[in-house]
Amino acid sequence: MADLAQSHCVPCRSSEPALNEAASAELLKAVPGWTLVEREGVPRLERRYAFGNFLEALDFTNRVGREAQHEDHHPALLTEWGAVTVSWWTHNIGGLHRNDFIMAARTDAVALSASV
Repeated sequence: MADLAQSHCVPCRSSEPALNEAASAELLKAVPGWTLVEREGVPRLERRYAFGNFLEALDFTNRVGREAQHEDHHPALLTEWGAVTVSWWTHNIGGLHRNDFIMAARTDAVALSASV
């Protein structure tokens, strides 16, 4: 499988089907540490990152936000003292797309560069 962190998101039309469970489970292998969760009936990728204080968490949030803006694919980010929870899913298809796994891998790359 190609390195997801080096891939770019592609435009996703609302008529595209969301990934099925088997495809999601296969892509999940490429992003260790992420889990598949369901929130409000929508499958999502989610991971919690720990930090030493709020400013480190906020810096990480902003760095992930810049990656998201660059790829035009945006997560839910919960920033707390010492932690950030990141959730990826594709809103217009109401589920998971390969783009979500690309952005999960890119989020991990941001975390590695921040020495999480």
